[in-house]
Amino acid sequence: MKTLEARIDENNLALRVSASRLDALTAADFKHDCAELWQPTITAVRVDLAQVHFIDSSGVGALLSLYKRLPPPNPSVTLCRIQPPVQAVIELLRLHKVFEIEA
Repeated sequence: MKTLEARIDENNLALRVSASRLDALTAADFKHDCAELWQPTITAVRVDLAQVHFIDSSGVGALLSLYKRLPPPNPSVTLCRIQPPVQAVIELLRLHKVFEIEA
């Protein structure tokens, strides 16, 4: 199942998640889709989560896998248009200190 739309602009990867849930059922597909389009030159990722209304630990792990793929010392993953239930999980796990959050 296709879980996202992607665009690569120079070294930046822009993703728009098309699934309403980023959970155990969709996270594996999300990671697979990201792996297929990944290029070693990518230095920043922007993830549009406007359509995601639920995220669980598998979904969080999928987002963290993007962060881990980026080169040190300053990996940049920006989460944008986050729905309140998803933002609550991100903040509860203190991942707003790892990811950049954009309204």
